[in-house]
Amino acid sequence: MSSRFHSVLASLAALIAASAAQAAGLPHALRVCADPDNLPYSHADGSGFENRLAVLVAKELALPVEFTWMPLRRGFVRKTAGEGLCDVFMGVPAGFERVLTTRPYYRSTYVFVSRTSPALASFDDPRLPALHIGVQLIGNDLAATPAGHALAAKGATANVEGFTIYGEGPATQRLVAAIAAGRLDAGVAWGPQAAFFAKRAGVPLIIAPARAPRDLAQLPFEFAIAIGVKRGEKDLRDAIDAVLARRQAEIDSMLAAYSVPRTDVAGGGS
Repeated sequence: MSSRFHSVLASLAALIAASAAQAAGLPHALRVCADPDNLPYSHADGSGFENRLAVLVAKELALPVEFTWMPLRRGFVRKTAGEGLCDVFMGVPAGFERVLTTRPYYRSTYVFVSRTSPALASFDDPRLPALHIGVQLIGNDLAATPAGHALAAKGATANVEGFTIYGEGPATQRLVAAIAAGRLDAGVAWGPQAAFFAKRAGVPLIIAPARAPRDLAQLPFEFAIAIGVKRGEKDLRDAIDAVLARRQAEIDSMLAAYSVPRTDVAGGGS
């Protein structure tokens, strides 16, 4: 067959798929809001696992994928979906009230990252107050994360260094680099980023799950992660939900390739 004939067939298939998507109440494209420099989740060059997941979902829905890039800062949902720029967020906590959420496609935890021997693996470790420890700062104070609360409760604040979202590259990348360089003894950060950068640090670093200390057992250190969809787009949310159910095995392989620590699968995934 001629290349022209193949081109006509491809165009016809695309038209049929687009018509089917519209008939199902889906938009003309999978419009995704993402941070352009937030590996391993997303990057403007498409190298994050959330980028890859968006492509997979769009292909399954027979839709083109369109990214709107904006740094992940306060007001992200309002400034993106709220302004009509996009409809989908590839990684949000399950049940996040600002959007409709799909079923979770993974569950992860905060982790300790260290090069000390033996490795730091508990907030009850008696060495903790003497260690120079890095922690992510989501807000303007140390208590903004579960890890911050736990470190403060254990009297470790004197030797804690906070890494804010403002700076060159993701905060966790800078935190892990400081541990690898020997400037920090250890750190506590959200698992997917910590494990990703630790594996690429150039020196051996140890990852261990971070669990709440016994006297702060109510602190949540694990979170289920889902895809968020703009409010009112229930058909799109349901369609994405079905894709996640069908392609979970492939998604699991994708997450494993990025060293994502898992608390919802045997072996942890890291």
